[in-house]
Amino acid sequence: MSAPASLNRRIVLASRPVGEPTVANFRLETAPVPQPAQGQVLLRALYLSLDPYMRGRMSAAKSYAKPVGLGDVMVGGTVSRVENSLHPDFKAGDLVLAYTGWQDYFLSDGSGLHKLGDLAQPSLALGVLGMPGFTAYMGLLDIGQPKAGETVVVAAASGAVGAVVGQIAKILGCRVVGIAGGAEKCAYVTTELGFDACLDHHADDMAAQLADACPAGIDVYFENVGGKVFDAVLPLLNTKARVPVCGLIASYNATGLPEGPDRLPLLASTILKQRICMQGFIIFDDYGHRYPEFLQQMGEWFAAGRIKFREDVVHGLEAAPEALIGLLKGRNFGKLIVKLAD
Repeated sequence: MSAPASLNRRIVLASRPVGEPTVANFRLETAPVPQPAQGQVLLRALYLSLDPYMRGRMSAAKSYAKPVGLGDVMVGGTVSRVENSLHPDFKAGDLVLAYTGWQDYFLSDGSGLHKLGDLAQPSLALGVLGMPGFTAYMGLLDIGQPKAGETVVVAAASGAVGAVVGQIAKILGCRVVGIAGGAEKCAYVTTELGFDACLDHHADDMAAQLADACPAGIDVYFENVGGKVFDAVLPLLNTKARVPVCGLIASYNATGLPEGPDRLPLLASTILKQRICMQGFIIFDDYGHRYPEFLQQMGEWFAAGRIKFREDVVHGLEAAPEALIGLLKGRNFGKLIVKLAD
């Protein structure tokens, strides 16, 4: 349900989760819609992006970004419409990419706003033409540096980032093996996205299946999951393999160290003996200056039908907490987006 024009609904962080988040960690509030002063614009959020990094921002632990404060609005990127403008560079009706968080309305001084122009499907600015696509593009090309004929393995292959990683790798002539959760997602990855193979990470023999699917080993592994998926990948990494790391969703809800033997000595020795390059990155911190390059190339690929992209849309701000909880459990199928208004 949309908010009346006089009210701004917002979802704030009510408490910090221990382990898996629950709906009790969030609180829906209402406040008057703010009014712009000179040099400001009033934005109305139309689409809200939900992404795994949000779990980390709910924690007080040290990270690459400041945590959300208790009582503060949850963070998140949006496609928003300019409702009222007292800023010379924006007019009412402009669509912009913004970082307004989990709320209907937001005041901006124009900083960080990117005009979307006549984008036919504006929500794509939160997916294939936005942060997830940018993450896939730079992580694979700059860190992964795949070469034609190499084997690229992609975790969360049906997700917003993984799906794009695999399709770019195919464009470059690589053999691509995906890992996803369930037969339906795996079928989509191979049939619709064109991966050479896709394995269900729920299978008891997933590690053996991965070895069979990668007879020549793995040259590039795009890591955004961790956990047992990485355990299966590690012994298959070739000499001078590259491992871009953009996320570790399998451990985001962990409250302690993983069970079983200490994996660190094996990881360290494999990095040394195989001379592996394993590099983490934060997309806009590390590559923000290359966003125009990405947007031009990805726009061309997408327009030509060489990159396909799936959205998983839920409706209404009040649906966001449950949707994020489901995302962290792998329930989404494609880029998760909350539609807030038309």
